[in-house]
Amino acid sequence: MTAARRVRPAGRAGAVVAGGVLAGVALVLAHLFIGRSDLPAGEVFRALTGRASHPAYQVIVLDYRLPRVLVGLAAGALLAVAGVLVQAVVRNPLAEPATTGVGAGAALAVTGSLVLWPGHALAYPAALAGALATGAILYAVGRRSLAVAGVLLGAVLSAATSLLLVVDSAPMGVVLRWLIGSLNARTPHDWAQLWPWVAVLLPLACALSSRLNVWALGDPAAIGLGLRTGPFLAVVLLVAVTAAAAAIAAAGAVAFVGLVAPHVGRLLVGTDHRLLVPVSATLGAVLLSLADLAAFSVTVRLPGLATDIAGVPVGAVTALVGAPVLISLVRRGNRP
Repeated sequence: MTAARRVRPAGRAGAVVAGGVLAGVALVLAHLFIGRSDLPAGEVFRALTGRASHPAYQVIVLDYRLPRVLVGLAAGALLAVAGVLVQAVVRNPLAEPATTGVGAGAALAVTGSLVLWPGHALAYPAALAGALATGAILYAVGRRSLAVAGVLLGAVLSAATSLLLVVDSAPMGVVLRWLIGSLNARTPHDWAQLWPWVAVLLPLACALSSRLNVWALGDPAAIGLGLRTGPFLAVVLLVAVTAAAAAIAAAGAVAFVGLVAPHVGRLLVGTDHRLLVPVSATLGAVLLSLADLAAFSVTVRLPGLATDIAGVPVGAVTALVGAPVLISLVRRGNRP
């Protein structure tokens, strides 16, 4: 019976990952076929093979629809993995990448770059650099209480961003996109910048998963088992912040993906990080891409506007999904 119980979570994890891969393929197809431009199914397939009957069809499919869904899948996986690692580091299932303040750091860097050098050319590297710099500051000043230090650091950086926008409101729209999270107008260039991070960081997170199980036992037990907690904490935080930074630079500070995916993963496979990391990555990828499909399909009617607004930022959808999950977690934690 004991052996069967040990096998069960691993088998469930394999089923979740396999199901997630199938769901990812289905989401890619859905994103390719659904859009504001009405493309026949045959034209979509011909565009994928470079044989579209009109150059515009190939541009729509390969330069807009395909990069959008690929960036969504990759960013969702990175945010979920960052959430698992941050929760493990602070030993709190309510933590998420936003707890580190990296989103606020990215927004401040983007705002500063747009104020100093108008144009979007430096937005991605500025967001990435700002998020990574925030992670370095967090580790330097808040090692004893990362969660509290991250929240305070994020508040300070958000205040600095607000001050810059008061001085110059021109970059307001771009900054709001980063703060809310959006996959609109993703291009092959965005995908080319993001996939190397996925290829490096996901295997690194999986490699750290066994030691994360040791870390979860507490400092005395971890040290007794030979884990060098100081260097280990630095490495895990570096991987978590880098994963969150890469995702935020590509898709903005999408809320709750890094909270919801690990939480659902624990319900499915338990707390073993060897299973939780790949399962959370799979769930995060599917969650963000599915939320983007829903966000793309929503039409908003606001009073005073002559035309309807087609599509909303994906961060708005994930926030609507994540808020009830957060409330559920808090209520469960408060039960006697």
